[in-house]
Amino acid sequence: MEVQEGAELCFPQLLNTSCRRPTSSGSEAVFLKILLSSLSLLTVALNLLVIISVSHFRQLHTPTNLLLLSLAVSDFLVGLLLMPGAVVLQTFCWFLGDEICLLCNYISFIITSSSVGDMVLISVDRYVAICDPLHYTTRITVRRVKLYVCLCWFFSALFSIVFTKDELTQPGKYNSCQGECVFVIDYISGLVDLVLTFIVPVTFIIILYMRVFVVAVSQARAMRSHVAAVTLQVSLTLTSKKSELKAARTLGILVVVFLICFCPYYITVLAGNNLLNTSSAFFVLHLLQFNSCLNPVIYTLFYPWFRKASKFIVTLQILQPGSCDANIL
Repeated sequence: MEVQEGAELCFPQLLNTSCRRPTSSGSEAVFLKILLSSLSLLTVALNLLVIISVSHFRQLHTPTNLLLLSLAVSDFLVGLLLMPGAVVLQTFCWFLGDEICLLCNYISFIITSSSVGDMVLISVDRYVAICDPLHYTTRITVRRVKLYVCLCWFFSALFSIVFTKDELTQPGKYNSCQGECVFVIDYISGLVDLVLTFIVPVTFIIILYMRVFVVAVSQARAMRSHVAAVTLQVSLTLTSKKSELKAARTLGILVVVFLICFCPYYITVLAGNNLLNTSSAFFVLHLLQFNSCLNPVIYTLFYPWFRKASKFIVTLQILQPGSCDANIL
């Protein structure tokens, strides 16, 4: 009897302190593992295409695309680290130690915070492009966007220390047994997280995009009223406006999908439920991570340059000399 019980433990030699092995058998569990593993691989592959595309082709080195690059890096890390980590925690014992558990949780906070920051920057970019187009090229430059992206990641790393301060002094503080990786946020830290990474950014994003929507509608009406214009200058202006409006629509879809995936998690937190102890934990956490797979799918559907760049990458044409100067747009 003792042998059988020991076989079910993560550390059989520690009978009194070891956790039991997660029980996840049956066809449904196997299907779930395959599904989550496939989503992880798909997320990594699609976001890697975005990263290579924007990094390699010079035509894509625009302020807006640099913001998409930063978001793709966050999504890539979600697929590479967070999704497999979730599968491991649900199906295996944690053998990597408390320090690695702390590091994984710290990285997950950085990735989430940087994703929210990228969405705010994307909203600001579209706001300036649509509402103040005459000053867009002077206010939103590649150099400034690089600076803002670096600051976004820096403050995300700094901000995430708030949630890991207790674990830093005592790794594994909330583990009930050996072989477990549990992370608990205290009330104050949870409130700070809720306000700074959900309420304030989401409110800011919604306000900006409401303004963008109003201006975009008025510009679309103005464009329709000038369709009969025949001068080259007017034609070029209308083409430019159509391009900006199309970009605003695409990035608006990106933001809406982001809100749909992130809101259930924070609404559950706002309702006062402990995600670690509720049946909704699996759904809301994986929905939040699934957003990282949806973003490059949106690029594929609405950005011709991404489809063309992906073809260059998959067919290895980017290995040819001078491929970085290829006409992608």
